[in-house]
Amino acid sequence: MSLRALMVDVDGVVVVHPDPLGWSGTIEADLGLAPDRLSSEFFRLHWDDIIHGRAGLHERLGPVLATLSPHLTSRQLTNYWFRLDCQLDDRLLPELAAVRATGVSLQLATVQEHERARHLWETVGLSRHFDAMHYSADLGFAKPESAFFAAIEARSGVSPAELFFIDDKVENVEAARERGWPSAVWTGGRTLFEVMDDAGVDWRPHVQGR
Repeated sequence: MSLRALMVDVDGVVVVHPDPLGWSGTIEADLGLAPDRLSSEFFRLHWDDIIHGRAGLHERLGPVLATLSPHLTSRQLTNYWFRLDCQLDDRLLPELAAVRATGVSLQLATVQEHERARHLWETVGLSRHFDAMHYSADLGFAKPESAFFAAIEARSGVSPAELFFIDDKVENVEAARERGWPSAVWTGGRTLFEVMDDAGVDWRPHVQGR
């Protein structure tokens, strides 16, 4: 397979977190907000609408915080969240850059709402490392929906035969493969080059006359 675009997940691949509990691991000590209540009363009830672009982050988060933690505004919480949840994998980035240097387009395929997508792209600077970001709130579909992958094909103009996709969730990789996307589960235990070589991805430039 000759590669035109490498599609990359964000959380768990490009963005990693040293705490197994993620960005909310110290939220109760830092902000006085119980993470289990945030999960049950915000993420469980509202997150699906937000990541599909059917509702705004602050539109749903503000009223929840008014009940859970009146001392916190939605902006204060998201500033805390985004600041802690943006650590890039410094080992993977140079490997991605090496693939990009061969002429392969690097594109993000991720489940995000609008605010954090903008923060990652502009403030964290993923725009310096990638050529495009395809995210759920913008597309109207989320992984592992087949329509998510179809929307990226339509938007990017890249066919399944011309791309390779890495994601840390098995269900997303399985859904991508059902759509016809060559894919691999990313664990961080091997280099990107090893993963691509094992998948039979032809990404290295060919030397004329050989």
